[in-house]
Order: sequence, then structure tokens, then C-alpha cells
Amino acid sequence: MSTEILKMNQIKKAYYMGEEKQIVLNHINLTVNKGDFVAVLGPSGSGKTTLMNIIGCLDTPSSGEYILSNQKVDELDEQKLAVIRNKEIGFVFQQFQLLPRLNALQNVELPLVYAGVGEKDRRIRAKEMLVRVGLEDKLHNRPNQLSGGQQQRVAIARAMVTEPTILLADEPTGALDQKTGQQIMDLFHEINEEGKTIIMITHDKEIAKNARRIVHILDGQLREESA
Repeated sequence: MSTEILKMNQIKKAYYMGEEKQIVLNHINLTVNKGDFVAVLGPSGSGKTTLMNIIGCLDTPSSGEYILSNQKVDELDEQKLAVIRNKEIGFVFQQFQLLPRLNALQNVELPLVYAGVGEKDRRIRAKEMLVRVGLEDKLHNRPNQLSGGQQQRVAIARAMVTEPTILLADEPTGALDQKTGQQIMDLFHEINEEGKTIIMITHDKEIAKNARRIVHILDGQLREESA
């Protein structure tokens, strides 16, 4: 039985440039169930980044309803949205976004620091996550001592350390060569097989094929790819 964890109903997003109204997302409907691996596939300018920002509670829709883990996101204040971002969403970025002065273990610990987890517990959990992504021998390496693929693994460990509801990945292979990118996709498969829900934003058709579902976005509208 599917467990619905994300539902978007008639989501619209519009910006005003002077007198001109630009509609970026137009009546978006999307449902994601627990354990899904969904790729949102679209070219530059299609609206996929705006959609990702709304999914990640970094932006709000102009109209429509967004329900995440049974909470109506549009009814939450900024403080509650910050809690949602920390607990419900694990972000993975194209450029890794690691802090250069911190080692791998310290980078992975950061979300737990913000969540108020004690030093001993967060150190244990961060180490477990780095072992999970195959970096048990790189705990004390700083980002400049790691390859691109290793840096992305640290970023994935950091995203997962709070045990979020959704792993939200923005072009996660965009800064990697093809072989390393596929290794990251293999890791995503493993994580998904363990029950983690993944939403991946990408422009790359081959990378999108790694997902269980592909949702196309073009001119601010979604279309589910048939199986």
C-alpha cells in the first residue's frame, strides 16, 4: 500500500517584471509516495529549479496547495519552514556545497548541530553515514583532499544524516564525469532500495533513466512519462 508523503495541487508560480507577469509554474499536480525515486526532467528555463525550490520549502507558490508529510506548507511560518527544511528534506547540490575548512566528518555533522543534537551523538551518526557511503577512510579529509565523486558522497551523507523524509537532489551528477556520475546513481539506487524517497532534478535524459518514475517539465507544466 502506497504512503503519500508529498502532494501538490494546482501549484502556480508567477513573477512580475515591471508590469509584465511571467508564469513559471502553471497548474502543477504532483504526488510522491514513500519509497519513490522520481526524476524531474527538463531543459534550462523549463521551471524545474523553481519547482525544486518549492518542494524544498525554499520558495512559496503564488497559488495552489502543497502538502508535505501531512502538513500544509503554505500555512507554516518561516520558523516552522526552517524546521521542515532541516528534518523533512535532505538537500544534495550539484556543486556539493561543502565547507572547505571542515573535514568530511564535520561537514556531515552540520545539520545535526543546527538540529541541536549533542556532540557525541552527532559524531556517531555522522561517522555511520560516511561509512554507509563508502568513505570510512576519509573521515578527516577536507574537501580539497577529496575527488569530485568523494565530495558528492560526503554531501549525500550530510543530506541523509538527519534521516529526512525526502532526499532532494539538484543535478547531482552535473559536476562529475560520466563514470563517477554513474557511481553516484548506483549509490542512489542502494539508498532507494533501503526505502529512502528520492526526488532528482536533472536535464540529463540518461541520468533520469535511473529513476523509477520520470516526470517531464516544460514551459512550467508537468507530464508523467508512461511506463
